[in-house]
Amino acid sequence: MVRAANAVRPRLARAAGIVRPRLARAAAAAKPRVARLTQAAKPQLTRITRPKAGRTWQYSAGAATAGLALAVGVATAAGPWDSTGQRTAERHRAAALERTGGADHDRATEGSDTSDAAAGEPRPAPSAAPVLTGLGGTTTTVKSAPETTALARVLDPLLADPALGARRTAAVVDVATGERLYGIGADEALTPASTTKIATAVAALSAMGPDHRITTRVALEPDTTEVVLVGGGDPTLTARPDPGGFADLRTLAASTAAALKQRGITQATLSYDTTLYAGSEFHPIGVNPNLARVTPLTADEGRTDDSTSGPVTRVPDPAADAASGFADFLREHGVRTTPPGPSKATTRAETLATVSSPPLSTLVERMLTNSDNDIAEALARQTAIATGVPADFAGGGQAIHNQLAALGLPMTGVEFRDGSGLDRGDRLTADFLAALLAKAADPARPDLRPALTGLPVAGFTGTLSTRYTEGAAGIVRAKTGTLTGVNTLAGTVVDQDGRLLSFAVLTSDTTDPAAAQSALDRTATALAACGCR
Repeated sequence: MVRAANAVRPRLARAAGIVRPRLARAAAAAKPRVARLTQAAKPQLTRITRPKAGRTWQYSAGAATAGLALAVGVATAAGPWDSTGQRTAERHRAAALERTGGADHDRATEGSDTSDAAAGEPRPAPSAAPVLTGLGGTTTTVKSAPETTALARVLDPLLADPALGARRTAAVVDVATGERLYGIGADEALTPASTTKIATAVAALSAMGPDHRITTRVALEPDTTEVVLVGGGDPTLTARPDPGGFADLRTLAASTAAALKQRGITQATLSYDTTLYAGSEFHPIGVNPNLARVTPLTADEGRTDDSTSGPVTRVPDPAADAASGFADFLREHGVRTTPPGPSKATTRAETLATVSSPPLSTLVERMLTNSDNDIAEALARQTAIATGVPADFAGGGQAIHNQLAALGLPMTGVEFRDGSGLDRGDRLTADFLAALLAKAADPARPDLRPALTGLPVAGFTGTLSTRYTEGAAGIVRAKTGTLTGVNTLAGTVVDQDGRLLSFAVLTSDTTDPAAAQSALDRTATALAACGCR
C-alpha cells in the first residue's frame, strides 16, 4: 500500500496542480448553487457508500476532479454515489438549478464584472444551467456548425500522426448546443472496437431503465422433486465466498434448501435452464480469453481464477459449471442432488428462491470501466428480450440499433453485430459516438447518465488507469477500443473555455498499438488544454 501511494504521488501532484487553481476560483461562485444542491441531496446522504479500504488516494483525487467538474457545470460529477450505482443527486441538481451566468475562472479579482476583462483573457465558463438546459430534448443529432480554425490548428497536426494508421476519423461536439465543432471523415463508418460498449450501455438503459435488475431463480416442478436452476442472464452472478454486493449462488442455495426442507425434500433431481437466450453461445471470434460462452446462466463469467476483469481462460461450459457449484452449495445445506443436466422449467413450476443483480446502472458502469465483454454481450441480449427481439447475436445488435435510432441519433452507416465490439463487422461513425455521448448528458434523460459516469477516468480508473500520466489525468473520461490494427477513443472533456465537449476518434490500419494509444491520448489532452473559440 505504501509503495502504491508513493508511486502515484507525483501523478496526484500534477493533477492537483491543474485542478487547484480552477477549483479555488470556482468555489466562491459555486457557493449559492452548492447550498441549494446540498439541501436537495440531504435525503440521499444516508445512502452514501463508504469507499473500500486501501483506495484513499483514488477517492481523494476523484474528489478534486469532481470539484472542478462541478464548477464548470458537468452533471456527471454531481452528487454522491448511492446503492443504485448512480449519483442520484444529479436529478435534484438538474431540477434545482435555474440561474444563468458563469464563473470567471481566470480573472485576477474574483467577483469582478466580466465587462472589464483584459484583452485576450479566457471567457467566463458557463454555469450549469445553460450547459444542462441547453441540451433540452433537441440534442439528439449532430448539427452542422462553423468549425473553429483554432481547434483545427490544434487537432489537425495531432490527427495526422502516422501512428494513427492509414484511416482516421474524428468529431468534437459542444454538449450544450449539440453543434459539431470539429470533424474529419466524421460520417465515415469504421470498426469501433470497444467503444461499441457505449452504444450498448445507452441502448440497455433506454430499454430497461437504470433501476432494472436481472433475476436468477430456482423452481420446483409440480408433483416431482425436480429442482430447476433458471438462468436469467445476470452476468455478475457469483459463486465466490465474498459476493461483493452481487447476486450469489451461495445465498440462492441456502434459500432453496430451506424451501425444500419445508416441503420435506432433502433429495432432489437438479436441472438447469438456459433457454432464455437463442442462437449460438459462441461469439464469431470463437473460443477466446476475452469472452466466455454467452449463456444466461454463468457464475463469475466462467473465469478459472480469481480475476474480475481482463482476458483469462474460461471454463468450457459456464452453465454446467454454475449448476455444479450450486449442487455443492445445496449439499452443504443438507440437500443432495443428482448430477445436474440441462432442462426447461415449465410454466407450472413453483419458484422456490431468487437472487437479483445490482441495478442496471451498476452493471453498465462496471462494463464501461473495465471494458467487460461478458457484461456487454449479456446487456445486448437483455435489450433484445426487453424489446421483443430474438436474444442472439444478431437480435442483440438489432435491438441496440433500434433503441438508438429511436433516440434520434445519426445512424447512417451504423451497424451492430454484437454488444462488445469484438466483432470486426461492427461499424460506427465519429459523428454517431460524439452525439451518443452528448445524448447521455441530456438532463432530460437522467436514466442514461451511467453511460457517462462509468467511463474510465484518465490516469485513475479502468482501462485508462495507466494512461495520461503526464497529461490530462483526472480530466479526460473516455472509453478505449483496441483490436489488431484498430485503435479508438471516445469520451468527454471540459476545455479551457469551460465547455463540456464530447469527442470520438476512430482509426484503422494501425501497426503499433502503444504508439497509436499515445497519439490518441495526446489528442484528448490537447482538447482539454484548448480554449479554441
